[in-house]
Amino acid sequence: QVQLVESGGGLVQAGGSLRLSCAVSGGTFSTYVMGWFRQAPGKEREFVATIAWTGGITYYGDSVKGRFTISGDNTKNTIYLQMNELKPEDTAVYYCAAAPVGVPGAGYGSWGQGTQVTVSS
Repeated sequence: QVQLVESGGGLVQAGGSLRLSCAVSGGTFSTYVMGWFRQAPGKEREFVATIAWTGGITYYGDSVKGRFTISGDNTKNTIYLQMNELKPEDTAVYYCAAAPVGVPGAGYGSWGQGTQVTVSS
C-alpha cells in the first residue's frame, strides 16, 4: 500500500508562488503515474498535472499550463508541484494521487489527505 502525504500549502498573494510536496512511502513512486488534483469548495475535483516517468511524459490542465510544473525526486521519493503566478481561482485543497503503471483499470487508487492553498486578491 502506497502512502501519500502532501505539504507546502499556505496563504499567498496573487502573483506569488508556492511549492507543494508529496512524500511517497510504502512503494516505489517510479512504478506509479503520479498526479496532482485540486478541489475548491462547492466544485468538483479538478485535474492539475500528472507525470509518468517512462518516456518523461507530463500533462497539465489548461487552467494551469505555463504556470505550474510537476517534477519528482527519486532519491527523496517525493513528487513536487511548483506553482507560479498564482491566481485567486487557484484556491483549493490540493491532493496528490498515484496510479500503478501497467495495471489496466487501476486508476488513481491512492490519495493523500490534501494541503490547503489560498490565494488572496
